[in-house]
Amino acid sequence: MNIRDVITLLGALATFLFGMSTMTSGLEKLTSGKLASLLEKLTDNIFKGVLLGAVVAGMVHSSAATTVMCIGFVNAGILKLRQAVGVIMGANIGTTITAQILRLGGLSDSNLVLAMLKPEMLGPMAAFAGILLFSFFNGGRKKTIGQILLGLGLLFIGIKSMENALAPLTQLEAFQQLFVRFSNPILGIAVGAAITALIQSSTASVAILQAMSVSGVVTFATAMPIIMGQNIGTCITAILSSIGANRNAKRTAAIHLYFNIIGTLFFLVVLYGLNAAVGLPFWNKTMNYGSIADLHSFFNIACTALLLPFNRVLVKLVELTIPDSGAADPVATVLDPRFLATPSVALERARTVVIQMGSLARENYHTAVELLSKYDAKLLEELNQREEALDHMEVTLDQYLVQLSRHSLTGRDSDLVSDLLHALSDFERIGDYAVNLSESATALHEQELTFSPVAQEELGAVCGAVSEALDWVIQAYRSQDSYEAFRVEPLEEVVDLITAALRERHVERLKSGECTVELGTQFLELLINLERISDHCSNAAVRIIHQNAENGSLVREDIHSYLSQMHQGGSEEFDLLFREAKEKYALPAV
Repeated sequence: MNIRDVITLLGALATFLFGMSTMTSGLEKLTSGKLASLLEKLTDNIFKGVLLGAVVAGMVHSSAATTVMCIGFVNAGILKLRQAVGVIMGANIGTTITAQILRLGGLSDSNLVLAMLKPEMLGPMAAFAGILLFSFFNGGRKKTIGQILLGLGLLFIGIKSMENALAPLTQLEAFQQLFVRFSNPILGIAVGAAITALIQSSTASVAILQAMSVSGVVTFATAMPIIMGQNIGTCITAILSSIGANRNAKRTAAIHLYFNIIGTLFFLVVLYGLNAAVGLPFWNKTMNYGSIADLHSFFNIACTALLLPFNRVLVKLVELTIPDSGAADPVATVLDPRFLATPSVALERARTVVIQMGSLARENYHTAVELLSKYDAKLLEELNQREEALDHMEVTLDQYLVQLSRHSLTGRDSDLVSDLLHALSDFERIGDYAVNLSESATALHEQELTFSPVAQEELGAVCGAVSEALDWVIQAYRSQDSYEAFRVEPLEEVVDLITAALRERHVERLKSGECTVELGTQFLELLINLERISDHCSNAAVRIIHQNAENGSLVREDIHSYLSQMHQGGSEEFDLLFREAKEKYALPAV
């Protein structure tokens, strides 16, 4: 093997990796980001988590990418640590699909149909079809399908080129002796882990092993420890992604590592113990594309079956390894249970936390709006950390107020507990919708989509009105001023009118072809979330009016009737504020 073969091998590996990356990116675009939402929604039990992890990893051809996605959700507080375990286990199964696809290289040439499925035939055909679709369509589903086909074709071309580059090694005795040494389990695991950690892809390292199998020197005894090592080496991606994340995100990366290490140790002892005791008949059997793919799948499925019943033990293990820091919870400090004995003090402390929640929600809203115009991954990370804090504050304060309600309270204090429970829910929901806005910003950034200047100006109008509503409601909670709270409702009605008008404009743009479906989907999603933030501002603000109103007033008796009366012209002050807001946030002419 000369320098030319080495350079060819490196180029083949680059082609393979680029093809896999291109195909993965295309698959993610084709699903319109639904893979991430699936991870979030379908993990309510361990078995669903395993299935979902396998499906997602199979679609994106990467257990590491799925695990990194999982770490991001845990870091954001969307997934719990126990939910992540099943997804990680399933991801190890799903990632084996690529090796199964590549086994097509071992098909017989005797049948024309089967021969057409071999990488050397299928690869160029898929790449050619893909480049046609990718080049001649400016966007949309056909271009994305072209990207997937192009990536698949490059993947096949890369694996065949690797096979050809490694062919001269077949004649080298030194190479054959090297593989004999890999039958040493410690060396084999170390080599498999090192190669996979270097290229950060167990899929690619298994493909290299499959290409090497053409030489005829890859046996079960050499392939098994290398595959074990590859599963350990792929954990480096998750470990790197957890740097700077919160404690539970680090624990998620540790679960991925422990899962693979424990599975490797178990099968290392069992297989080598059995071979030493009775001699396994397949131990020195030569492997090919298909048998390596089957071994890879079997090992990952067996590891999952072995450790699935002990998923809670894995969680306990990482919690012991990465313990809580023991630092005091600032929210728990404010909501000291000892204050419950004095309800007036406890209510004031609870009000302080509600204001903190409102401030965090407003900060996340402004960050999300900023991401729409200028995407910044660091700002997104900060937003997710604040959202995690908001969720924690909601749970803690909700429990605190429920405990307080069990004490002897005056009628006013009991009403205040109810108002604060509604308000904390509203601010938490505002935080959730701010996250939704950030997800739209991420989708636009990843898909390289940009709204037209007119659409940006339209969004600016509704974002401005929502921002003012948020400012007034936070100020109202700080000052306990009913008039400041009253100013929110006219803004909410203006937001409703603006969003209704923008939906009609959007439909007209779609009809005339001025807007694509992809951009239109995101535009409508933004309008929905902005309108809902406005609604929750209204809900929270009216609670201040309710608290300060006299007994017997309409707002004390029936909040819904009070709001209906305002919208139907029941207040000159409301009508004046509404006209001012409508003029201030008037939409640009079209």
